[in-house]
Amino acid sequence: MEEFDFIIIGGGPGGYVSAIRAAQLGLNVACIESRGALGGTCLNVGCIPSKALLHSSELYKKAKTEFKNIGINISEPKLDIEKMMSHKAKSVEGLTKGIEFLFKKNKVTYLKGFGSFVDKTTISVLDFSNNKKNYKFKNIVIATGSVPISLPNIEIDEKIILSSTGALTLSEVPKKMIVIGAGYIGLEMGSVWLRLGSEVHVVEYLDHITPGMDREISENFLKILQKQGIKFNLSTKVVNVKRNNKGATVIIEKNGNQSEMSCDVVLMSVGRKPNTLGLNLDKIGVKIDSKGRIETDHKYRTNIDNIYAIGDVINGPMLAHKAEEEGIAVAEFISGKYGHVNYDVIPGVVYTSPEVASVGKTEEQLKEQKIPYKIGKFPFMANSRAKINDEADGFVKILAHEKTDQVLGVHMIGPDVGNMIAEMAIAMEFGASSEDIARTCHAHPTLAEAIKEAALAVDKRAIHF
Repeated sequence: MEEFDFIIIGGGPGGYVSAIRAAQLGLNVACIESRGALGGTCLNVGCIPSKALLHSSELYKKAKTEFKNIGINISEPKLDIEKMMSHKAKSVEGLTKGIEFLFKKNKVTYLKGFGSFVDKTTISVLDFSNNKKNYKFKNIVIATGSVPISLPNIEIDEKIILSSTGALTLSEVPKKMIVIGAGYIGLEMGSVWLRLGSEVHVVEYLDHITPGMDREISENFLKILQKQGIKFNLSTKVVNVKRNNKGATVIIEKNGNQSEMSCDVVLMSVGRKPNTLGLNLDKIGVKIDSKGRIETDHKYRTNIDNIYAIGDVINGPMLAHKAEEEGIAVAEFISGKYGHVNYDVIPGVVYTSPEVASVGKTEEQLKEQKIPYKIGKFPFMANSRAKINDEADGFVKILAHEKTDQVLGVHMIGPDVGNMIAEMAIAMEFGASSEDIARTCHAHPTLAEAIKEAALAVDKRAIHF
């Protein structure tokens, strides 16, 4: 029986990165992937294809409604949804092949099939021809990611009732889409289809969108999305979804009163759960918490010494970059080195237009933890680059400790803030104060100047506002 120092179950962002790092450190490594393509949910049916459609749909909207405002006159652009989907698929294929190349370059063995535990040192892989083969391991990492969840008694069929996977592969633009859940994924996919011509309604059980986000940012985000044309039903419960000949009927309840909403498709975007089905974890005794997550210590080790877990199957935000950092850390721990992930400095981004980005504590968290703080804010309408680009919605908000001035959290809504947040993540990783940011020269004219001005505003000395 073939034996490996290190096996990873799952070839997503956490798994494939961990495999490459472990191979760099001299271990004999294999990675098991059941999808038939590396990259996991993120690359195949998540982050990457959704960003491809977000980019394409934004260009389409600009060509249709905004080019004329800056002196570019073109005939009415025509949407070729088949070609748009083909471009998305081609982009995904190129990136998955790129990971395969990295595996070959780093001598990682790629095992195509579904992995399940035989015992605490043996994994069985069922390949696509229904052949089983067992492999021995010294250490193994579970990195099998997460899967979409639905509401009780509502079945996702990926035709009428969609998960994000189905929303990425529609063959035509639905006249009306109802999105259930106002989180990151629902708002991104709703934005795509709104730009391409759908009437989009969002139903959210809470009284605000993007749960967990800084509330001031969330409230401004809601106003911007409403201005763009998305219709919101907040504080609203979904009672049921019924398919019919024309699409679906969503039965909702608000203030005790029920009503119906008809649509062509429903996007179910109410969250995700750890993907551990079929791994035989109960057979070998791996502990699971009440939410279905695998329990681990600070080195990502389960209650079984040579079995580890990272990414969406353990506690923490279900983010690709969080899984990547854990993947590198666990490979280093297993190799006898020191791994580290700073969970206080993991950025989050919503890739709508404008983008929303954050890192660190929200204002609500600081209040709850009774941490004294001061705020610096700067609007993009006072930033010259944002103004000339006609992208002046939003602002930068910096939260710093009232006494030490250390930056505790940064929240932005505006153009390209998904890239801009990296500056503040680095600053916070090094324990920067708002004064440090304010004294750092930023190029002019750039969007990033809004960060410098927000840092100046912490001590009420912004120059341009």
